[in-house]
Amino acid sequence: MSNAQGHSAGTHLPSLTRGPHTKRLGLISLIACFGGLLFGYDTGVANGAEGPMAMELGLNLLQVGVVISSLVFAAAVGALIAGQVADSWGRRKTIIALAVLFFVGTLFVVFSPAGPEPGTFSPAGFSVLVAGRIMLGLAVGGASTVAPVYLAEMAPYEIRGSITGRNELAIVSGQLAAFVMNAILDTWLGESMDGVWRIMFSICALPALVLFFGMLRMPESPRWLVEKGKYDKALEVLNTVRSPERALAEAREIQAVTDKERQKNKPLGIKAVLTNKWLLRIVGVGIGVATMQQLTGINSIMYYGTRVLEEAGMTAQQAVLANIAFGVVAVVGGVFALRNMDRLDRRTTFMIGLTLTTTCHLLVAFASMLLPVGSALRPIVILILVVAFVASMQTFLSVAVWVWLAEIFPLHMRGLGIGISVFFGWGTNGVLTLFFPSLVSGVGITGSFFIFAGVGAVALYFVATQVPEARGRTLEALEEAVSSGAIYRSR
Repeated sequence: MSNAQGHSAGTHLPSLTRGPHTKRLGLISLIACFGGLLFGYDTGVANGAEGPMAMELGLNLLQVGVVISSLVFAAAVGALIAGQVADSWGRRKTIIALAVLFFVGTLFVVFSPAGPEPGTFSPAGFSVLVAGRIMLGLAVGGASTVAPVYLAEMAPYEIRGSITGRNELAIVSGQLAAFVMNAILDTWLGESMDGVWRIMFSICALPALVLFFGMLRMPESPRWLVEKGKYDKALEVLNTVRSPERALAEAREIQAVTDKERQKNKPLGIKAVLTNKWLLRIVGVGIGVATMQQLTGINSIMYYGTRVLEEAGMTAQQAVLANIAFGVVAVVGGVFALRNMDRLDRRTTFMIGLTLTTTCHLLVAFASMLLPVGSALRPIVILILVVAFVASMQTFLSVAVWVWLAEIFPLHMRGLGIGISVFFGWGTNGVLTLFFPSLVSGVGITGSFFIFAGVGAVALYFVATQVPEARGRTLEALEEAVSSGAIYRSR
C-alpha cells in the first residue's frame, strides 16, 4: 500500500491541536506504560539474578530453566486470558487487576524459603518461587496484550504509532533498569550478602504500586465504551484527550462503524473469527508476526546475555557489566523507533529490521567460528555484534511489532486477536528460554546464530508476502478494511 493510500483514510477528521488535552493524553500514556516497565524489569531481572538465586536455593540447571521459563509460559496464558477479559471487562479494570498480580507475584518470589543450609535444595522454596514466577508471568503476558491496546485506542491515528510504541520503550527501559540494578547489587553486595537476588526482584513492587494507584485515576478506553453502548461516557473521555471538535468527530465515526457492524447482525469475538475468512487470516498473520519477533532470539539475549558472553570468553563479572550495554542500546533504539513510527510504514520497518538482524546473526556466527577460543579479540567482537543485533531489533522490529498487533484487529475482537497472537509469541519465547542454554551448550554460539539467521530469512519472505500495512488509517478504517479483505487488495 502506498503512503498516499494509507494517509487518505481518516483525513476527514479535524486536525490535531495542542492544549490541556495533549498533556492529559501524555499522562495517560505515562501511567499505562508502567505495565511495560514491569514487563521489562520482570523479564530482565533474571539475567544476573539467576546465579545467586541458584546458589542460595541449591537449584540445578534444569530447575533454573524451569524458574525462568515458567514466567514466559505463564505469560502466554496471561496474554490469551487478559485479551478476552479486557474485551468483556474493560481495558482499565484489567490493567488494575494486573498491577495487583504483579505485586503479589513479587512477594511470593522475594519470600520463597531457602533450605536449612545455604545451597541446599528446598522443595517448598522451589514451589513458592515457581508459583511467584507464574503469577508474574500471567501479569507480564496480560500487560503485553492490554497496555498496547489501551494506548492504541486512546491515541489519535496520526500519532498512534509513537503513542503505542511508548510501551515498548518502557519495556526495554525496565530491562535496562534490571541490568543496572543487578550489576550494582552484584558489585556491592554479591560477595558479602546472602539473598542479594531477593533485593533484585523486590524492586519491581514499586512500579506495581504506581501502576495500581495511577490507573485508578485514568479513564476507560473510549472505543471500548462505545462498543458497550456507553456513547456519552466515551465522548466525555474523548473530550479530555482531544479538542472538542475532534472529540465529537471521532466519537461519531466510532459509533457509525460500531452501528454498522451491529446492523449486519454478525457474530462477535471468536465466532466472528471462525465465520469470516479475512478475520481468520489476520489472526494467522498476527500469530506469524508475534512468533517472528521471538524467533529472532532477542529475548534469549535479554534473559541469557551473560551466559552468551561467558561462552564468548568473558569472566562472569565482566559479562554482568557488559550486559548493561544490551539494555542501553535497546533504550536508545527504542527512542529512534518512536521517532520513525509515524514516518515509516510498518512493513518497511519490518523489512529493514529483519534484514539487519539476520545480517548480525550471520556475522556473530562467523566471528565465533573464525576467532579461536581464548583469543582476546573474540569476546570483544562478539559483544559488539550482539549489541548491533539488539540495536537493530529495538530500532526497527520490537516497537513496530507491538504497535502493529495493537492496531490491526477489529474492535469487537481486538483483545482476542492480540491475545491469540501474543499467546503464540510467548509460547515460542518460552520454548527458546527453556532450551537456549542447552542449545548454546550443544551447538555453541556459531550453530545457534546460524539457526537464528535461517529463521530470519524465512521471516523476511513472510513479511513481504503476507503482512498488510496499517499506518495512516484510523482504527475504524482499518476495521472495515480487515473485515472485508480490502486491506490485502490495497497492498
